[in-house]
Amino acid sequence: MAAVRLQAVPGLPEIVPGTPLGEEIAAAGQAAGVSIDDRSVVVVSQKVVSKAEGRTRALSGIEPGAHALDLGATLGKDPRLVELIVAESRHIVRAERGVLICETHSGLICANAGIDASNVPGADRVTLLPIDPDHSARRLRAEIRAAAGVGPAVVIADSFGRPWRHGQADVAIGCAGLRPLDDCAGVATARGARWRRPPSRSPTSSPPRPTWCATRPPASRSSSRAASSAS
Repeated sequence: MAAVRLQAVPGLPEIVPGTPLGEEIAAAGQAAGVSIDDRSVVVVSQKVVSKAEGRTRALSGIEPGAHALDLGATLGKDPRLVELIVAESRHIVRAERGVLICETHSGLICANAGIDASNVPGADRVTLLPIDPDHSARRLRAEIRAAAGVGPAVVIADSFGRPWRHGQADVAIGCAGLRPLDDCAGVATARGARWRRPPSRSPTSSPPRPTWCATRPPASRSSSRAASSAS
């Protein structure tokens, strides 16, 4: 009988910029007697990935522009934080009732472009999402392979709110060593119907942007969770 077992890996240290996170995960797993092999899937918190990659910022060093000042005043948000959010966003999807819903440069739709101040040392420091979460997952997988001699799949996960839902859900924002999507085209349903692919679209075309998406104005970017969740 097939089964899935979830096991946390204790003993990871506080992660700082430059920490070889994959090596730390492999060492902590070995020390705790947690078996990691080629069939494992190591799920890593986005927060520690961002910390290891130096994707942290101090708000004290951010100079908000006019757009951030205006949005901050409208939404009741720190304009320095808004400046970072705008810089990390391809465009702003919605800005109302104190909430900024953004599409990040990597295509994720989330609040505040994924910028978060929880579990970050320092009173005014925040973490940004990894620039390329799939690349981060590939790097972690390579580090684990080099340290432990095995190549588990790696998933980088972050907690997102979802529309019309209370609480948070974990979302895989990057992965390596596994196929993230199943192609069900041609597979029969319980009632005998078969799944079909949607009509193809030109590779050069892009999906239409909803009319309520507000493109952000030009802005300087200079201001710019093995199965373990650690901070």
